[in-house]
Amino acid sequence: MTTSRTPSPIDQIADAYVQDLAALDPFGATALGIPGYDHLVTDYSPAGHQRRVDLTRDTLANIAKTPRQDDTDDVTVAAMTERMGLEIEMFESGWVHADLNVIASPLQGIRDVFDITPTATVDNWRNIAARLAALPTSISSYIESLRYGASQGKVPALLQVTEGVKQAREIADPTTSFFVTFVSSESAQTVLAEADDSAALTAALQTAARGAAEAYGLLADYLENELAPLAPTDDAAGRERYQLSSRYFLGASIDLDETYEWGLEELARIVAEQQATAEELYGPGTTVEEAVARLDEDERYVLHGTDALKAWMQETSDQAIRELGQSHFDIPEPVLDLECMIAPTSNGGIYYTPPSDDFSRPGRMWWSVPPSVETFNTWREKTTVYHEGVPGHHLQLGQAVYLRESLNSWRRLICWVSGHGEGWALYAERLMEELGYLSDPADRLGMLDGQRMRAARVVLDIGVHLKKPCPEQWGGGTWDAEKAWHFLSANVNMPQDFIRFELNRYLGWPGQAPAYKVGQRLWEQIRSDAQTRAEAAGEQFDVKAFHARALGLGSVGLDVLKETLSH
Repeated sequence: MTTSRTPSPIDQIADAYVQDLAALDPFGATALGIPGYDHLVTDYSPAGHQRRVDLTRDTLANIAKTPRQDDTDDVTVAAMTERMGLEIEMFESGWVHADLNVIASPLQGIRDVFDITPTATVDNWRNIAARLAALPTSISSYIESLRYGASQGKVPALLQVTEGVKQAREIADPTTSFFVTFVSSESAQTVLAEADDSAALTAALQTAARGAAEAYGLLADYLENELAPLAPTDDAAGRERYQLSSRYFLGASIDLDETYEWGLEELARIVAEQQATAEELYGPGTTVEEAVARLDEDERYVLHGTDALKAWMQETSDQAIRELGQSHFDIPEPVLDLECMIAPTSNGGIYYTPPSDDFSRPGRMWWSVPPSVETFNTWREKTTVYHEGVPGHHLQLGQAVYLRESLNSWRRLICWVSGHGEGWALYAERLMEELGYLSDPADRLGMLDGQRMRAARVVLDIGVHLKKPCPEQWGGGTWDAEKAWHFLSANVNMPQDFIRFELNRYLGWPGQAPAYKVGQRLWEQIRSDAQTRAEAAGEQFDVKAFHARALGLGSVGLDVLKETLSH
């Protein structure tokens, strides 16, 4: 599966960067499974950001003066130059000091790191106690950065601030705070009972948990009382900021106006495909809405309760791994293990966390279930299992972690490009249709349902943030949040609370949501180009070999991927 390779000087620079960055970002080190930092917290202050960008600049300078030894070095240098160059641009834009949105900012990350923190031993809980005790300093550094950004005229939009207040207040609640329930959970008490100083450690954890919750209360106060009065009501990022964000999330430069028009066309094409599938299910004249309503009432496709959901997720995932590993992919043994989990959060999201570097923590698919949701429809979600699992994120990221004999630590663990990763996952959904795993028209309608949402996001995201003209069908004039709400509600078959959260996410995270569908488009173009070259050379296109080579590169920018696979 892997080709052993002696690390080059370029690899040594990349590996050193990973270790140095771990010391500057302990939360990131925990996410990567790098030991030795689980008791520490990340500094989000302006000085903390400066130290990390200085490391990036120094690393780029070292790479530029170091000779390359082979094709692997060529890809590493291209990928690191593209990624790190963009990190510096993002820093210089000033927006790193206004990093607040509803889904992927320090507000969430400071809490979410505990979902993947090791908890199996007493020493693990000592680390957690130390980290929780230090958490107020991380929150304080984050407030310092937001305050500095505001002084420079960089303030997140009011919607993101007010939603951030709600999230922070929830975490700050002294009785229901995640931190309080986390340290008092049954699993925690079972491990703590083994400690020689069980009572003292338990007390330290409880005190630190209350302190962490109180720190979130201070964050909520700052956001509500100091930042909100400065926040603009306009959600649009503007073209300059959006172009930078788009490049960051794709690892490619695209024509935003052409992509917007393509998004409209792609949306119409998917809607027509949905209509044809609805009629395949229930006969001519059946609308998509009628087909969805009938499927939601069909007990063959309904699961009751999270236990049934978790079991179905695991069974569906295990089957895909087992069968695809025998036919279409060479799946390394450690990657055969994927755990399906019900997330401790309740915002309705579905996501994947990769394995730790040593695979002691396996790859995991998480389903965040809102309290009001008690039934689940498999016709809608089967494609999601393939997206998050195999051949989607788990195969992609798990395999990258596995390739330690051929790839350096930066390429295996650090580099993540949304357009590459999420584009591959959407490509994987269509691939499963191609391979016959969505032969049931109901499951295929579910796949199209998701694809329709992703196409709609291209239109909405570019439309709102660039203030483009809105089609008359969706209100005419210029795109704004209200028109986006009606547009999204008409094109996303999800509960209203979920749609509202999704819209808030797009409004506060410019350029990220389109990276899924645009990334899929670029993946499909890269595969089509490879097939054309093979046929022009009189060779039969080997899609399995194409996938193996592409995934063997790890996550890289899509321009780097295209260039590398073109020869």
